[in-house]
Amino acid sequence: MEMQKRMKSTKMNHLLSLVICTLLLVKAAEGVAVPITYVQSAVAKGAVCLDGSPPAYHFDKGFEAGIDNWIVHFEGGGWCNNASTCLDRRDTRLGSSKKMDTTLSFSGFFSNGKKFNPDFYNWNRIKVRYCDGSSFTGDVEAVDPATNLHYRGGRIFVAVIEDLLAKGMKNAKNAILSGCSAGGLTSILQCDHFRTLLPAAAKVKCVSDAGYFINVKAVSGAQHIEQFYSQVVQTHASAKNLPSSCTSRLPPGLCFFPQNVAAQISTPIFFVNAAYDSWQIKNILAPGVADPHGTWRSCKLDIKDCSANQLTTMQGFRTDFLKAISVVSNSPSKGTFIDGCYSHCQTGMQETWMRNDSPVLANTTIAKAVGDWYFERKGFHQIDCSYPCNPTCHNRVFE
Repeated sequence: MEMQKRMKSTKMNHLLSLVICTLLLVKAAEGVAVPITYVQSAVAKGAVCLDGSPPAYHFDKGFEAGIDNWIVHFEGGGWCNNASTCLDRRDTRLGSSKKMDTTLSFSGFFSNGKKFNPDFYNWNRIKVRYCDGSSFTGDVEAVDPATNLHYRGGRIFVAVIEDLLAKGMKNAKNAILSGCSAGGLTSILQCDHFRTLLPAAAKVKCVSDAGYFINVKAVSGAQHIEQFYSQVVQTHASAKNLPSSCTSRLPPGLCFFPQNVAAQISTPIFFVNAAYDSWQIKNILAPGVADPHGTWRSCKLDIKDCSANQLTTMQGFRTDFLKAISVVSNSPSKGTFIDGCYSHCQTGMQETWMRNDSPVLANTTIAKAVGDWYFERKGFHQIDCSYPCNPTCHNRVFE
């Protein structure tokens, strides 16, 4: 009887240990909480958020062999295209550092765990918060006294990089400029600029996650996104901070589209994107203004609820996307991971960056593809088959 009790107790202890280990692994995968840093020195340079507050970032320091390696990641959050839409975000986290969460979780590409992020876990990892509404390109000197709106995203970009250089990035051996969504567009538009701000001897590359926004008509036939981007560039006076290789030959609003910029980027750059990018389907292909009767509503929330006609339209979007990204698909210095998933931003979440069930192309996770490309172990250009062929997809479902 005593023996049975002891065995039961041992089993229970073993089970408890397993549960604790599992919980610790889950917690580690969820990421480490990193406190906010306000760049007070940027205010004197006029490098401020929409409301005039200082820019901010979260910095998890590198360690061991990674102390001279840096990932500077720019957050996403859409854009504002006029005083009214910029006013809407001025008093939110997307327009003011006063409204931002004071800690952020770092996982996936930003995890400090070797198991979860083998190539970059011990690098200096920085997430720059988004509060300017222009993908860090704007620079308007005048401040409208009626709204107190500051359009200074381009200045924020430089001020943050200068602050990080002073904190050790001036000694960088390796550096990556990355971003997700509107920040992924930053990592495209500012890639060559970033290279000029870093030490000449450093190995510098860029990674754009869900930043390859394409110029296509909405389901109504209207040139919705083309007009919107033109207004963003005009409102924020972004033209001076867009690649001159594009602005010298096209109207500046068109230089917000990666398809008009990407081929001319000389710094190596990797593009991670879903061919059925959920943000682009929802806001470029079928925005509310192009769908007044809401026929796309349930489809946009869950791709499984799309009708046959809607799926045909989305396959057309994929074709347009692949054509737009084809300008970089043969470049040896560039890389592409284009999965056939309905998702948006895949590097910052453990489940899509690197896990047993993560999306794979050619049996390769995003983490391995980016790592192989960065360290030049192997180039990577892969385009997935069309939906619903990839069983490893994590398709987004929205509430």
